[in-house]
Amino acid sequence: MTTTTIGLVAGTLTSIAAIPQVIKTYKTHHARDISIWQPLLLTVGVSLWMLYGILIHDLPLIIANITPLLCNALLTGMKIHYGRNDRR
Repeated sequence: MTTTTIGLVAGTLTSIAAIPQVIKTYKTHHARDISIWQPLLLTVGVSLWMLYGILIHDLPLIIANITPLLCNALLTGMKIHYGRNDRR
């Protein structure tokens, strides 16, 4: 494997890692087992990575952070929204 291939595979896997949790949470409408802090901190961290990519004009870094930003922001929103039902 080349260095570029390793980077592309790593970037792809970390970019799509939250998709299964987003799908499961959306389908079940339950988020009781998700800590609010995990997707919230990842949303902030990925936002900062994307901002860094914008500041240094690094398109691959920007693109690699779009999917995890959206997924973790969605998870945070679902945790807040569905969390109300989880307490009942």
